[in-house]
Amino acid sequence: MNLKFSKAIGIAMIAMFAFAAAQSNAGHHKKEERKDIVDTAVAAGKFETLAAALGAADLIDTLKGDGPFTVFAPTDEAFAKLPEGTVENLLKPENRDQLVAILTYHVVPGKVMAADVVKLEKAETVNGQSVTIKVVDGGVKIDNANVIATDVKATNGVIHVIDTVILPGS
Repeated sequence: MNLKFSKAIGIAMIAMFAFAAAQSNAGHHKKEERKDIVDTAVAAGKFETLAAALGAADLIDTLKGDGPFTVFAPTDEAFAKLPEGTVENLLKPENRDQLVAILTYHVVPGKVMAADVVKLEKAETVNGQSVTIKVVDGGVKIDNANVIATDVKATNGVIHVIDTVILPGS
């Protein structure tokens, strides 16, 4: 074996070990970055109203818990569709029970991935009432809300993003 060939093999082996170490560290690093449902939603930057509502309803610790949970998470734009003053009114301490009822209507116990959601016609929420699920024109509707993003994984469940706040009993 000539020196150039031996040196090339040595460099290739070092490169392979470096790549393997980097992949190993990258995988380890990704696990550390995984967040629970609340932190995942906050990090996305489009759920500030939901985060504020969860805080006002004292549900943050619950959704940071073990779970698993499936959350149909309305975006800030979804909350903006509500009549003017609705969110501010719901965030008042005297309306906490109503806020809890609405927010828990967006949560299903267990981890239900999109592939399983489409097989359902309804799902019982943490609030005790059921949401209706329909596949319409290749998309999924939860009550009157369109699912606009699916399978956002968190350490304690999954988030499906919806474009409308869903209300129990409607």
